[in-house]
Parts: sequence; structure tokens; C-alpha cells
Amino acid sequence: MGRYVLEQTLFFLIGWVPTLVGIAIRGVLYRLILQMEGVAAIDSGVRLRFASNIRLGHGVYLDQGAYLHATPNGIDIGDETIVMHGAVLHVYNFRKIPHSGIKIGKNSLIGEYSVIRGQGGVTIGDRVYTSPFTQIIAVNHVFDDPQRPFVDQGITAEGIVIEDDVWLGAGAVITDGVRVGRGAVVAAGAVVTKDVPPHTVVGGVPARVLKTIDGRAAKTDRIIY
Repeated sequence: MGRYVLEQTLFFLIGWVPTLVGIAIRGVLYRLILQMEGVAAIDSGVRLRFASNIRLGHGVYLDQGAYLHATPNGIDIGDETIVMHGAVLHVYNFRKIPHSGIKIGKNSLIGEYSVIRGQGGVTIGDRVYTSPFTQIIAVNHVFDDPQRPFVDQGITAEGIVIEDDVWLGAGAVITDGVRVGRGAVVAAGAVVTKDVPPHTVVGGVPARVLKTIDGRAAKTDRIIY
């Protein structure tokens, strides 16, 4: 309760302060409630819950309106990563799933209004870019029994891994249990339900391999961003 009161007091007093002045003040005082390595920039209107479970690396930037909800095992954001306006990083682990959490590597970008749900654990590598409105959802409902409401049948939470140098197009959806290989590109609007091989372009609903990235010059399809 004491930590909650401290969090809410700081948000009320300085969470709204605009411009570089507010960013500088939060860069100092928010160290009281979260783990900050080096210097991180937190813009006005950023919402944090269970902030003690959040770690920000050096050079991290949280844009206006971002929301981080971090029950154990929390949220870990690597150096120089940017979380854009309106993005939601959410670990709501009331079921005490041991491998829950969100871990994002270095020099990555989480696009505007993207959603990452980390109940089953989400691991994102270095230099991963998500475009606006992408969804990375590491949880799923069980609905096999037609005689029972789905809310009474439990969930699955296998986890999602996105390796280094991946680009997710606007509105792409990554479902639970999927691994996206290094250097892959997921087209805009794709729904990924199976593992994506490294250095491939996938698209469609459900997503399938459209081409292999082999270093040769090729006509760019208008399917990605």
C-alpha cells in the first residue's frame, strides 16, 4: 500500500508536467518507484502500474499516453528502445503463471497503439520494429466444452518469442505459442498462428510464407507497412 500511495502521489504531482522540464523531473523522481539504469525519458501522461516491477535501460523513451502494467515477472525494456504513443504493455498475472512477463531488447521500437500481453511471457529481441496497432498476445482462452462458458474453461499461455531484426507491419497479430525468426518481416494485417522461419516475408490470414529474403534485388510488394 505504501508503494501504491507513493506511485499515485508522484503521478499526480509530476506525471502531467509537459516539455523537457517534466521529462527531466520524472527522470530523477521516478527512480523512487521503478528500476532505471542510466538515463531514460518518460513523457507526460505515461501510466505505470506496479512500477517496481519495471526496468528501463539507458536511453529508453516512453511516449505520451503509453501504459505499462507490470505484475511479476514484470517488464524489462533494453537500452535505446522507444515505446510510442498509446502503446500498452500489459502483464496481468492473477493466475500466477511462472513464465509471465515482457522483455524487450535494445534499439527496438513499439509502434503507436500497439498491444503486448505478457501472461505467457513475451521475449522481443534487438532492433525489432512494430508498426502502429500491432498486437502480440501471449494468452488464449480455452473453449472446447460447449456446455460451459469459455470464462470457466481456463486459458493457455505458452509464450511468444520474436528474434532480432524483425519488422511487424501495421495491424499484424502474433498469437500465443509463436516464434518469429531472425530477420523476418510480417506484412500489415497478417495473423500469425505458426512459427515464422528466419529471413522470410509472411502475410495473410492465417499468415503464410510469401517469399524468402535472400539478398537479391526484388520488386517490393505493397503489403508491408
